[in-house]
Amino acid sequence: MIRLGETQELVIVKKVDFGVYLSDAEAGKNGVEKVLLPGKEVPENVKLGDKMRVFIYRDSKDRLIATTRTPELSVGELAVLKVKEVSKIGAFLGWTLEKDLLLPFKEQTTRVMPGKEYLVALYIDKSGRLCTTMKVEPYLRIDSPYRKDDQVEGVVYEIHEKYGVFVAVDHCYQALIPRKEPASGVKVGDHIKARVAEVLADGKLTLSLREKAYLQINTDAEKILKMLEEEGGRIPFNDKADPEYIREATGMSKNEFKRAVGNLYKQRLIVIEPDGIRRV
Repeated sequence: MIRLGETQELVIVKKVDFGVYLSDAEAGKNGVEKVLLPGKEVPENVKLGDKMRVFIYRDSKDRLIATTRTPELSVGELAVLKVKEVSKIGAFLGWTLEKDLLLPFKEQTTRVMPGKEYLVALYIDKSGRLCTTMKVEPYLRIDSPYRKDDQVEGVVYEIHEKYGVFVAVDHCYQALIPRKEPASGVKVGDHIKARVAEVLADGKLTLSLREKAYLQINTDAEKILKMLEEEGGRIPFNDKADPEYIREATGMSKNEFKRAVGNLYKQRLIVIEPDGIRRV
């Protein structure tokens, strides 16, 4: 059986001026259709009965066609691809093959931008065409080798207001930066480095963009000093402010902000006032 969107081994059953026709080993028995491998991709000195490993896709006229090129992904697999253009029906993504891949609007987790890369999975739509989706969670794995406090890299594939930032670690493992964790400025498609904060019972990873508390405190303190410098030596709130206000203003939780402020106060670098913080 010739399988769309997959790499498989087929047999040369016919030679023509413009290429060779391939079919599976059982073609003579069950009448499975043949597929063309264009002449420009046919190796020299091949003969009838030779086996070839090819990828099957559809050309610009929606005909099945074979290629000896290896694409970035097959059906059910994931890859990061670049948006070439956005049209009325969705976005078109570039890959190794000549015909671009469609990313329908209904399969986008955010509005995509030309020139930017996004993590997608390849599937066959109801019309029998190869398409991509940014709704990649069903394709991700939960058997990662990572442990608590390991450093990992991944790509953001969705941001949910209620839950947080969803990340595909190594482009294949499910992970989440919870909403309570600071992640300001992160967008879908961004490549990030993070720390494993927890490995859940089901194997999914909980991530943090921040270091462990005793390491992060110095980074946070430096950030506050920079804010003070940019604001002329004073910021109009202190560690008694509303947690959401602190998060929006600094990207830190209230506890993280409080620890950093305490660190600076002990070093006598700041003065804590009733309605703000002032640089000494």
